[in-house]
Amino acid sequence: MHASGPTGTGKYQHGKTGITRLFATLRYSRDGFLAAIQGEAAFRQLMTLHGALMVAAVALHISPVERALLLAVSFISLLVELLNSAIEAVVDRISLEQHPLSKNAKDMGSAAQTMALIMVASVWIVILF
Repeated sequence: MHASGPTGTGKYQHGKTGITRLFATLRYSRDGFLAAIQGEAAFRQLMTLHGALMVAAVALHISPVERALLLAVSFISLLVELLNSAIEAVVDRISLEQHPLSKNAKDMGSAAQTMALIMVASVWIVILF
């Protein structure tokens, strides 16, 4: 029987090891990705935007390094949005009441996404011009 809380090492017992844990992790990742697509309009909008940017990056006549940079910044923006959505979900799970710390957490997540989008725009501008 596995303990419901952390062990003496501060880590939770997962009950899965090796390849079983790998497949479980892949399922959890798939579930998180599907939850973001189904429940987060901002993530769907960013998937559309970055999908178009990634197609354009592949079609452009640029160096492989430039192409890699254009693709990387799109993936970074999508990663930031997944983390932002996760922060918002945790804050809402804890309490829907308005609290300055909850507002700060959500606003900082939003600011991170804004910075990621500025990075995307900056890299595209530098590479294209």
